[in-house]
Amino acid sequence: MDKKQHQQQQLSLAKSYRLRCNEWIFQDVPSDITIEVSGAMFALHKFPLVSRSGRIRKLVAEHRDSDISKVELLNLPGGAEAFELAAKFCYGVNFEITSANVAQLCCVSDYLEMTEDFSKDNLGSRAEEYLESIVCKSLEMCVEVLQQCENLLPLADELKIVSRCIDAIASKTCAEQIALSFSRLEYSSSGRLHMNKQAKCEGDWWIEDLSVLRIDLYQRVMVAMKFRGVRPESIGASLVNYAQKELTKKSCLWNSSSQTKVDLASGSSGHEQLVVETIVSLLPLEKLAVPISFLFGLLRSAVMLDCAVSSRLDLERRIGSQLDIATLDDLLIPSFRHAGEIDTLFDVDTVHRILVNFTQQDDSEDEMDDASVFEPDSPHSPCQTALFRVAKLVDNYLAEIAPDANLKLNKFLVIAETLPEHARTIHDGLYRAIDIYLKAHQCLSDTDRKKLCKLIDFQRLSQEAGAHAAQNERLPLQAMVQVLYFEQLRLRNALCSSYADDDHKPAHQSWRISSGALSAAMSPRDNYASLRRENRELKLELARLRMRLNDLEKEHVCMKRQMQKSHSRKFMSSFSRKIGKLSFFGHSSSRESTSPSRHSHRTDSRVIERTCASTD
Repeated sequence: MDKKQHQQQQLSLAKSYRLRCNEWIFQDVPSDITIEVSGAMFALHKFPLVSRSGRIRKLVAEHRDSDISKVELLNLPGGAEAFELAAKFCYGVNFEITSANVAQLCCVSDYLEMTEDFSKDNLGSRAEEYLESIVCKSLEMCVEVLQQCENLLPLADELKIVSRCIDAIASKTCAEQIALSFSRLEYSSSGRLHMNKQAKCEGDWWIEDLSVLRIDLYQRVMVAMKFRGVRPESIGASLVNYAQKELTKKSCLWNSSSQTKVDLASGSSGHEQLVVETIVSLLPLEKLAVPISFLFGLLRSAVMLDCAVSSRLDLERRIGSQLDIATLDDLLIPSFRHAGEIDTLFDVDTVHRILVNFTQQDDSEDEMDDASVFEPDSPHSPCQTALFRVAKLVDNYLAEIAPDANLKLNKFLVIAETLPEHARTIHDGLYRAIDIYLKAHQCLSDTDRKKLCKLIDFQRLSQEAGAHAAQNERLPLQAMVQVLYFEQLRLRNALCSSYADDDHKPAHQSWRISSGALSAAMSPRDNYASLRRENRELKLELARLRMRLNDLEKEHVCMKRQMQKSHSRKFMSSFSRKIGKLSFFGHSSSRESTSPSRHSHRTDSRVIERTCASTD
């Protein structure tokens, strides 16, 4: 039925071309050649055609003896519509060259060899002139020409129609962004030139225009714009807009609650798979160039569409580098079931790989300058703050996936153990998740329950969580004993802090530190920061010491010369007074006391020893 409808459509199309052709050909002269293009017949005359077209001239010359009357032009770019325009040009019929037909005219003129070699001011030169002088000056026209080139490849690429339009788009967008940046510059009250961040950025109007391109041409445009230096935020906004148009046709791609596998045999799924993989390859390297929710949406689509492993790993690495700004809904990636398989509700393996990427990025982060890595008055480094946020996020995620009956213990454990010990200062969230898992999996053995409870540091439970754990019958007996013991210690210390004298307070504080509740919150990175700060202070102290010694030597030489000249006791007494006034560590450190005491003397000797050690 479809084949029959296609034949009827071809017949009606050929009939319409024949009727239109009769309107502008010579009616008083009978046609002597018939041109067939894509099923459409054109009854024309040889003379107008051979005077403009080198290809038709060669065909007629080859069959001069047989008096050729019919020619079929195979694979003519643009089909019958493009040939009709070329034939009109041969007959001298006026028509308008526009952005909608200039690509076809360039290709058909190349196919028919309508160049300056056969006729002056031919169709090829006319189309090229319009493309260069009109189309390449307008971004909208370039986009429209690229749309026409989708059906003219690879000839349009060989004629460099595509590359010229892409270069024009990239250069125009870059120039407009530079001009917009200059327009946002203003002088502050102090007379300094700065960027006004509150001004609206309206230089990305082209984002909507580019979303109509086919994915292969869109990719080439984005690559050219990156090369030209278009802002990563603008590239990211364009990718988000394009993905939303191409991928939200199937609502389940962006719906985290959907758990139905896409039918990969459908024709649209192959296109969407190509879109996802292409967009992933075009993502800017800069963080926050695209929202993290968009990265998670791409990851869900990549999992659902069985995209390339490299694309999924790239997304997981990007998400891991900024996991501290993610939400619980982002992490709830559904596990798409295959036929006959029993799987968990959520994709735990993918989340585990994201967590591994986060921890590896935290450990292997490049060192920054000493003055900007750690602030002396901040309790934690930025990475430590990110660890706290991710730890809270992971605890909430564990509590969300814990009720799943198909969730194996080893998967639960591997998620909980991915983060280092110093990531959690309070274990209330982890205890809540483990309690939910124990409640949903009551068939666990005592050994498995002990494995779970080993994750919890009962010293880091709040008073409410400790009270709940002391009465929780789902916990193994050994865990309950630990809870009761630490609750008893907490109660005793609370009583001691209420009634004890000030002399007892240091003992109470030392017990808390030795218990590990406070020291565990200090990460190796923070310890390293403290050592680096101390090392810098010692180096400064050593520099001051050398300067004072140099000053002392100079003054000593000067005084010695004066002593040799005067030999007076009065000068000697003044010299001794000056020597007594000199002090190596009187103003050397802002943290040390200047008053002479045993403590300051011990501190000075300790600083000298550590300074000598650092110089070694």
